[in-house]
Amino acid sequence: MTGSEILPPAILQRKAVVYVRQSTQTQVEANVEGRRRQYELVDVARRHGFQTVEVIDDDLGRSASGMVARPGFEKLVAALCAGTIGAVLRRIATGPQRPGLASPARAVRPGRGEGH
Repeated sequence: MTGSEILPPAILQRKAVVYVRQSTQTQVEANVEGRRRQYELVDVARRHGFQTVEVIDDDLGRSASGMVARPGFEKLVAALCAGTIGAVLRRIATGPQRPGLASPARAVRPGRGEGH
């Protein structure tokens, strides 16, 4: 089953955005594999039927603590508010990649809600 069988045409006509971020410069330098896996989400979006896929990676090495500006996140929010995005793809590190994380990441799928 392809993504285009699941996602409505109105969604697929919009762009998909892959949001790539690692919190620290140390993670950017040390976790090349994690970053590569994030960029692979472009292929996932294309397999699901998106013709236009934008990568936003302006926030590599920037924490989400609120102490530093995240221009990539601001760009993402602006495009979401403008209604130009059909999907956002983001790989979140869990388990051994993020020690001390209290609960695993949960997926939100169109029409199914969180965790399905």
